[in-house]
Amino acid sequence: MYSAPTWDPQQYLRHSGHRTRPFLDLLGRIPDLPGDAARAAGRTGDVRPARIADLGCGPGNVTALLADRWPDAHITGFDLSPEMLEQAEKHYAGTTSGGGWLDFRPADAAHWTPDEPYDLIVSNAALQWVPNHPESFPLWLEGLTPGGTLAFQVPGNFTSPSHALLGELCDTPQWHSRLADQGRRFVHILEPADYLTRLTDLGCQVDVWETTYSQLLPGEDPVLDWVKGTALRPVLTALAGDDEAIQTFLDQYRTLLRQAYPPGRHGTVFPFRRIFAVARKP
Repeated sequence: MYSAPTWDPQQYLRHSGHRTRPFLDLLGRIPDLPGDAARAAGRTGDVRPARIADLGCGPGNVTALLADRWPDAHITGFDLSPEMLEQAEKHYAGTTSGGGWLDFRPADAAHWTPDEPYDLIVSNAALQWVPNHPESFPLWLEGLTPGGTLAFQVPGNFTSPSHALLGELCDTPQWHSRLADQGRRFVHILEPADYLTRLTDLGCQVDVWETTYSQLLPGEDPVLDWVKGTALRPVLTALAGDDEAIQTFLDQYRTLLRQAYPPGRHGTVFPFRRIFAVARKP
């Protein structure tokens, strides 16, 4: 049975440099928002501050980067995890350096509906947790102002050894009854061409691309440490309270990952594919 995973913000942030880079690449391709030209020209009385939503904001560290580009914007981060929202509120909520406002609210991206017009709806490495998320595109685009943008990036590495081995281990007789499909939760991610077609069919000007980052991870068992912050969360949640089972599972998974990702002279290379989409509403 599915249950929402329990998140550990500190574990997630252990690799914040690598995790932030795709968001910066996405942010760099988002076009100007409605009113940006007027604001840049100093005609602030002509337009309201930009309104931005971040779906699946996590601990808020990348949400705060939106305020660097749109310093007077009202930015709201939405997330389902109380642990992540607590971290985000503690470190980032409040007035921004440019006089804007940053706040955070609980929401499930699977059921989120824009409650006011937004100039930008953005999501960073979150929609892979949302089955059938492309079905929400029409509703989200409807919630954008004319000329507004929907932008997101999702991991595209769910056939890579880190995830394939996790799924295979969960399916073994030892774990199947307890973990079922906890290791195979991301088959609903679309290929780039499919995102391009869907968003273009909705009348948007669309930019879709993919990048594989060759990440050099330091330390012992760094791939295991990486997935402890993301893909392994459903397993750890399902086994919560049974420390012996958690340790046994981690030992078995660690062995598999060491074989799939042997360390090199400078660290362990961990290829990570990401899929990006930027769709501008007419």
